[in-house]
Amino acid sequence: MTDAPRNAANYCYRHPDRQSFVLCQRCGRTICGECQTPAAVGVHCPECVREARGSAPRVKPAVVTRFRGAAAAGKPVVTYSIMAVTAVVFLLQLLTGVGNGVVTQALVFYAPVEIQQPWRMVTTMFVHGSFWHILFNMYSLYIFGAELERQLGRARYAALYFIAGIGGSAAVAVLAPSSVVLGASGAVFGLMAAFFVIARSLGSRSIQLLVLVAINLALGFILPSVAWQAHVGGLIAGGAVAFLYSKTRHRSKRVLQTGVLVALGVAVVAITLLRSAQLIGLL
Repeated sequence: MTDAPRNAANYCYRHPDRQSFVLCQRCGRTICGECQTPAAVGVHCPECVREARGSAPRVKPAVVTRFRGAAAAGKPVVTYSIMAVTAVVFLLQLLTGVGNGVVTQALVFYAPVEIQQPWRMVTTMFVHGSFWHILFNMYSLYIFGAELERQLGRARYAALYFIAGIGGSAAVAVLAPSSVVLGASGAVFGLMAAFFVIARSLGSRSIQLLVLVAINLALGFILPSVAWQAHVGGLIAGGAVAFLYSKTRHRSKRVLQTGVLVALGVAVVAITLLRSAQLIGLL
């Protein structure tokens, strides 16, 4: 997100050259990923952390200490975690069969069975059909996800990713209910849409991003065996979540933001389950 008009409210107060979308939960100042410390609710800036932190030392297991250290340093731990889980699942797919293997068949999305196995609308984001499929999605996740996680904060970013992914599944259930779909493409397209919406809300020029999204979306209609419905659903869901974030950025609107976010999540899940029930004659 470059070439944005200079607005101090959109930049970290400790690093004026770093644009950010995250506010300290305590003082309300804008902070970048390096300055964020996760708290029970939201994140805190370094000054607020020093005020709240007690003098007694805390002893934590090494793995917890390292994870918290990475989080405190502004690392995109949610993005890295999603990539790691996806890589492990793909390895299991390779061991059991990528196309018709037991792991693949247990986790893919198929609308008629969702009412009985609703976890598939989430697990489908972690399975892929080929090396190139997972490579493209994970590379796109790293490019867009890491930056969005730093700007939105980890909890809001995770909500964006999974609502966009489920939105892709909902679109498949409505538009192509007989299709068996797998992959993180719906969630990735949701991240692209969110990147565009947030860039516009911050005043950045985003024509190149719009062209990139349009090209990738068009490829879904041209290439065979590509679920373009998931791409469209992810775009719509991700754009809606990002629009909500852009309009409820101030901490005084946090309750409103959470309520609408939950409503969006419930809506995409409900669309999928209702369509599934309709397909098997329950409705």
